Amino acid sequence: MKTPAPLQPIPSDSAGIVLEARNVVKRYGHMTALDGVDFELRAGEILAVVGDNGAGKSTLIKALTGAVHPDGGEILLDGEPVHFKGPLDARHRGIETVYQDLAVAPALDIASNLFLGRELRRPGIMGSVFRRLDKKRMRQEAERSMAELKFRLPSITNAVEALSGGQRQGVAVARAALFARKLVIMDEPTAALGVRETGQVLELIRAIRDRGLPVVLISHNMPNVFELADRIHIMRLGRRAAVVSPKTHSMGDVVAIMTGATRVEEARDPGV
Repeated sequence: MKTPAPLQPIPSDSAGIVLEARNVVKRYGHMTALDGVDFELRAGEILAVVGDNGAGKSTLIKALTGAVHPDGGEILLDGEPVHFKGPLDARHRGIETVYQDLAVAPALDIASNLFLGRELRRPGIMGSVFRRLDKKRMRQEAERSMAELKFRLPSITNAVEALSGGQRQGVAVARAALFARKLVIMDEPTAALGVRETGQVLELIRAIRDRGLPVVLISHNMPNVFELADRIHIMRLGRRAAVVSPKTHSMGDVVAIMTGATRVEEARDPGV
């Protein structure tokens, strides 16, 4: 059986906005986590989402990926309204998310983790009837994916539990890159990593963007944000406070907007 070509990003709409949220609201009892949030992710960009604890970052991402259902507003994928029933629904539409807990199986090898939950079966009766896994093909695909991302790892047959924290993060990111067709969302991908390992993960994120997939980066690490992001979406008190460019705003400017020291009228700025 011929090995299929790697998944290619699906072209985005003509306006260049891949994923969009309009006036999204999410309430938990008397608490409003999202208070009319707008969001736009453009094709081919790295968009950082920043904000203080409790600003609504995680809730926004969960709403965009189907983990929570908004109480109001709408979410659009390539300009078409979508209603994700859950994260698997978003995944089927080409949206991959890398969470802080990584969701890897430490006892399994690297290749098995890349195809976790989406294992390839052997051709013919061995795969269709006896459900035998095509381990050779999965290893080949895993090696190809790692080579494309230029991420160096020990043997693809090594168990993930033998890897460093940065290497485990790399496996989770590579898995997202292997299957994403629309975009990749990363939640604090460099948390608890050393300087060298952080640099490896940042290079991985650039490699994904260079393959044509836009990336949403949620991070508290301002140096990382300013090193990677094309635009910065700033959350405050459940709303979008501003969208700025690292070329025109400093880290101090972003922190001031996050904390409310600087008030910025929320607006869609076509230049940003």
